[in-house]
Amino acid sequence: MADVAAPPPPPPPPQETEELPPPEPPLAEPPREHAPAEQGELPPAEPAPPAAAAVAMTTAVESELLEKAPPAHEEVVVSVDATKKPEPPAEPRKVTQPFASFKEESNKVADLSDPERNALEELKQLFQEALNSNTFFSKQAPEQEPETGDASVSAGEASIWGIPLLKDERTDVVLLKFLRARDFKVKDAFVMLRSTVRWRKDFSIDAFVDEDLGDDLEKVVFMHGHDREGHPVCYNVYGEFQNKEVYQKTFADEEKRAKFLRWRVQFLERSIRKLDFNPGGTCTIFQVSDLKNSPGPGKRELRIATKQALQMLQDNYPEFVAKQVFINVPWWYLAFYAMVSPFLTHRTKSKFVFASPSRTVETLFKYISPEQVPVQYGGLSVDYCDCDPEFTVSDPATEMTVKPGTKQIVEIMIYEKCVITWELRVVGWEVSYGAEFVPNTGGYSINIQKPKKMSPADEPVAHGTFKVSELGKVLLTVDNPTSKKKKLLYRFKIDLLGD
Repeated sequence: MADVAAPPPPPPPPQETEELPPPEPPLAEPPREHAPAEQGELPPAEPAPPAAAAVAMTTAVESELLEKAPPAHEEVVVSVDATKKPEPPAEPRKVTQPFASFKEESNKVADLSDPERNALEELKQLFQEALNSNTFFSKQAPEQEPETGDASVSAGEASIWGIPLLKDERTDVVLLKFLRARDFKVKDAFVMLRSTVRWRKDFSIDAFVDEDLGDDLEKVVFMHGHDREGHPVCYNVYGEFQNKEVYQKTFADEEKRAKFLRWRVQFLERSIRKLDFNPGGTCTIFQVSDLKNSPGPGKRELRIATKQALQMLQDNYPEFVAKQVFINVPWWYLAFYAMVSPFLTHRTKSKFVFASPSRTVETLFKYISPEQVPVQYGGLSVDYCDCDPEFTVSDPATEMTVKPGTKQIVEIMIYEKCVITWELRVVGWEVSYGAEFVPNTGGYSINIQKPKKMSPADEPVAHGTFKVSELGKVLLTVDNPTSKKKKLLYRFKIDLLGD
């Protein structure tokens, strides 16, 4: 999981390295050649086309969203029973993708193939023998003569990411990461493991995990919510480095870059230690990289910091990425990626998904439910430290599509006296929103929210509350007069009134 919090400048030219990372993904995986090809919202071409072809590819994708003449205005009504717990609709999220996507492998020993299970046992035995002979920190290859000295480590001291090795079944999960990073080549995996543990000791990782290194970069990298499969989500907001003061404070000289690297490692370690390393548990992170207003490829200081961070993460944090989703992707990023794509392993590319600005929300909702997505990215989730919201990520949202030239009405049927509270969002707004209560007795209605044309400048989420003193239904109406389909999100809760 290379989740470096810095914009993506291009790496060195292809001829200078055997395998190029893309323009600074948040975490790159070590090479593994036989994995499936990439699946992405904007798949790269293979072999790499010239930059102009990548621009054309972007244009072609954007052309799918060109406005069409709206059909005759129609009305769609959806009825919901307020006595039943709201559930997200089973609306399919289909995106045409020609490449096979990365599928996370099981970390249960019982699910391994016989060769994989044998490799795991061999690596455990090799590791145990190295500890017993005090050669784990030796620089010799496993088959060479033992070397003793002060650099040895006992079995009781051998740990990584807060997991004591050879103590319980969590060791299997840890060792499988190194084996998969080295294509189940046991000796290569052992060398990588030994190098990582030695680096962690030299870098004093465990000593500074709990240190206060400041929160200057909390808007650059932050954890928020989980994806649909339960992986914690890490957001990397590269546009924050457009602020010259933030950029200079982070990358201006070697000392500042070293401090940034130390902060980044601490953030990563803290995130990893919240994962469940038990077999069958969640032990990878879902990465979202926001490239909106990302600095271009001409920042020298950034290139240096990026190279250092990527190398460190590739060498010492294997198999921590569940998926890498790049959002608000500019054309120049796609152009460069198209050129370097053939130099990446299929396994690395299979974890990448690219979304242009117009498809950012759609892509995020495909992998993360709306109630888990931060408000600034089109979802409903807010910072619980700054307010006391009526709803939390535990309250599911219903997601609907409002077609062009269509009025969507959500009927919430009320069968008991209560106070109903709801929140509603139309991504991008540019629609009219209103709410009313219609009693079962008929003949009249009560305006709760007069129809109002909502603009992108309005608050992203509309809230409403109504005390129901007689049975009836609450109507939430969204009128979409535009020629674009709109994404509608809503959820509600009921508090019953006493007699």
